[in-house]
Amino acid sequence: MGTIVCQTCNATIDHFEDEKVTVLYGQCSGCDCEDEE
Repeated sequence: MGTIVCQTCNATIDHFEDEKVTVLYGQCSGCDCEDEE
């Protein structure tokens, strides 16, 4: 099971199918992280 985590607020964005446990970092759209840079 893979997990996508927001690199700014550390919120879990999504899960995806994967053979091993994987964490990917991205930007979530549910918070104001885009404005913090």
